[in-house]
Amino acid sequence: MIKLVISDMDGTFLNNNGDFNRELFKETKKIMKDKGVVFAPCTGKQCERIEELFGEDANDLWILGDSATRIKHNKQFVYESLLLNELGLQIIQLLEEISLDHTIIACTRKGAYVKETLSPEELAIVRRSYANVIKVEDFNSISEDFIKITVHDPAFQCVETREKLSSFFEHAFIVASEASWIDITNANVHKGKTIAQLQQLLNVTPQETMVFGDGYNDLELMASGSYSFAVRNAFPEIKAAANFITRSNEEDAVMKTIIQLLSLQSDIDN
Repeated sequence: MIKLVISDMDGTFLNNNGDFNRELFKETKKIMKDKGVVFAPCTGKQCERIEELFGEDANDLWILGDSATRIKHNKQFVYESLLLNELGLQIIQLLEEISLDHTIIACTRKGAYVKETLSPEELAIVRRSYANVIKVEDFNSISEDFIKITVHDPAFQCVETREKLSSFFEHAFIVASEASWIDITNANVHKGKTIAQLQQLLNVTPQETMVFGDGYNDLELMASGSYSFAVRNAFPEIKAAANFITRSNEEDAVMKTIIQLLSLQSDIDN
């Protein structure tokens, strides 16, 4: 019996415009409620950005946001793992030495910090994933510990950039989810680890969990649920790791699959 559904957002649940079919979500939400199933977005997006996207429905969600470094439910954080300030600033310094052409997004509890010199085009990309954005002249002015550090590279060099960060591999979890994005979190903090925290909180097993993903940062996600689905537009490695392949993100794959499978499951009142 499925008790928990977890979905990546960009490229999986969300369409290529960064939105979703809201009428279909009403139907999906109702069937999940009838079946006693919990829904959890698992994403690189800021938790507050997910709350913006889902509006009032966000209160019912368990949000694994900020690259799964935090769990938020009903406006309260119930779990987080932080990257120490000193280590984060060292990583940022190396990222700036590697290139000044990519965008660094340094996230703390206060918000997502970016450079004042960021172009309007790049700022618009940042705001697609971050509701609370703060501009700074110098990242060294940040004194708090980091939730995560993210890189957006319009030149698609993130796989190569990640390799240049190898001196930090033992101290941080660094993944290029695709050629234009890198996520850097505390050591051993990834989607799989945080999902395990949520499963423990909800007393749900992997055998009772359904997951959806598309990117390289979803490898651990695929291993977190017996009902693991890669969307059709996923990278080949994610398809190989998944137990099932479903439609693409442009075809409302996640919601249609949820409805299809849960329709075979008894209501909680039965």
